[in-house]
Amino acid sequence: MPKAPRAVVLLGAQRFDPTLVEAVKDLGIKGRIAAITAGWQEREEEDDDLEEHLATLSVTTENLRLHARAEEVFRADPEFHKAHRERQALLRHRQDFYRIRLEHALDAAQVIRQRQAPEAILEDEAHASIQAIRDLDHMHLSRCAIDRGEFEDRYRPLKRPALAKHRSEIAEIIAGSEGVAIAGGHVASLLNRLDLFGIAPMLGGKAIFAWCAGAMAISERVVLFHDSPPQGVGAAEVLDAGLGLAPGVVVLPQPEFRLRLDDKERVQLMARRFAPAVCLAMPERSRARWKSGRVESQQGGVFELREDGTHALSVARHSVPPMKGHVAS
Repeated sequence: MPKAPRAVVLLGAQRFDPTLVEAVKDLGIKGRIAAITAGWQEREEEDDDLEEHLATLSVTTENLRLHARAEEVFRADPEFHKAHRERQALLRHRQDFYRIRLEHALDAAQVIRQRQAPEAILEDEAHASIQAIRDLDHMHLSRCAIDRGEFEDRYRPLKRPALAKHRSEIAEIIAGSEGVAIAGGHVASLLNRLDLFGIAPMLGGKAIFAWCAGAMAISERVVLFHDSPPQGVGAAEVLDAGLGLAPGVVVLPQPEFRLRLDDKERVQLMARRFAPAVCLAMPERSRARWKSGRVESQQGGVFELREDGTHALSVARHSVPPMKGHVAS
């Protein structure tokens, strides 16, 4: 079994009011931190702000360049690049068809909520609606896992020379670092690069700091959400399994912009749909730390969505269960 990280720290957004340095200081880190900014895609090496922020503690950073390294791998191994492109297209199709089924299930749940019937019947039907949505989420995760497994069995990506060379270099940098900082950006791209280079097993014994898309990617299940997107009313959808380093939570970054907390029905649906996992909202300046699979400390306004449609500051200090049927990327 891979060695667990020393600690895992989820943070609120870092762009305008960074708090990473406080989290690093709390863990007593004084050496190098490896940076993962692959979610920024072509801008991943524009990390001067991150470097300057940590320099106040005399902590140095080294960017792992996962996005750029992937492009180098694809240029060196055209056969693998073609296969990887085809797999990504397959996963996009999976997401599209899942989204169609999900939207119909959510519409049905909404119609059922508006019907008139005895309270006991309405509660029973609401439970059935939630279970139907959960079944779709689980089916989607299972199909994505099967697709990944078939791809790995056929192409053995970690054994291919072009990728193995970069993976060895990445492992050496992480081994010489006290911690790893995983920034936000485009969560699908970030998750793809973390998976491509098999990063999860390298993180054992390290302090992991992650925010926004980074925090989502290291959870067990990545959920895309936005209650008020520009194109209309949003529906939360499962993207894929994450690295599973923050067990028992669905991470909701930037809730101040993305959640309609005054809509009790939406809050209730989200909380009930993903239970027993806790829907954990991470506003700016918030912080939650895991150690040995336990939520060790929380501060700065971390809050959770509750099954009665309310939300409240999170006070969990107990071990949280892993997601049933989770398959780590």
